[in-house]
Amino acid sequence: MGLFKRNPFGHILFIKKWIIRILGSMTHRRYRGFNALQIEGSEIIKNLPDKNVLFVSNHQTYFADVVAMFHVFNASLSGRTNSIKNVGYLWNPKLNVYYIAARETMRAGLLARIVSYAGAITVERTWREKGKDVNRQVKMSDITNIGTALKDGWVITFPQGTTKPWKPIRKGTSHIIKKYNPVVVPIVIDGFRRSFDKKGIRIKKKGILQSMVIKEPLKFDENDSVDSIIEKIEMAIEQHPSFVKVIPKEVLLEQEKLNEQRRWSYKE
Repeated sequence: MGLFKRNPFGHILFIKKWIIRILGSMTHRRYRGFNALQIEGSEIIKNLPDKNVLFVSNHQTYFADVVAMFHVFNASLSGRTNSIKNVGYLWNPKLNVYYIAARETMRAGLLARIVSYAGAITVERTWREKGKDVNRQVKMSDITNIGTALKDGWVITFPQGTTKPWKPIRKGTSHIIKKYNPVVVPIVIDGFRRSFDKKGIRIKKKGILQSMVIKEPLKFDENDSVDSIIEKIEMAIEQHPSFVKVIPKEVLLEQEKLNEQRRWSYKE
């Protein structure tokens, strides 16, 4: 790799590599130290093509979710199955991994801008800005940038566009799938909302058992409608309305006790 080789967005890969190495080393204990990250299905990662892969996931924090995925992806590509043991996998990270993020979020401070350089594809939200509801059309340049990233490598997206659970999938994700026909890999995460603050920077509680389940790629038919694609994604990332249950408070407390008992017994 040339010292000043750039990706399609003009980012110098040498700089991007060191950002991933440094941030990855700084955050590793958040998933294997302060807390434990239980991983399932990471063997799927090794069998994916190098380009045109779209990961769809539920969303719980601004940054901790995607950072965990960078850890899991690179560990898996380095031969680790369902484990992020030994942070040495970050020495030669996969550099054509991108993630979709709101433009206003990635401009909010120096840290956000540094994290953005690691692979953010910033888009302008069509439904919300600065805490207020808006209603505007999708910018075609944003769709083009996502297509460029898919052509170059892997893209992570959180199709609900919010960290709140059970919110509907945005139709833009379906249009991307129909337009670029990527391999679509669902991911279900949990525990991040309890571990971190909303931004995913401050550790809110230690000893939480986090989880990440990577599922087999979804199958779509060229005749699938936008609504059909949305429903398949909702089911795959377990955010379909049918998953919503009213759980008694006593049951939730019992589940929390079980998590406390399991948190340090989990072995990767």
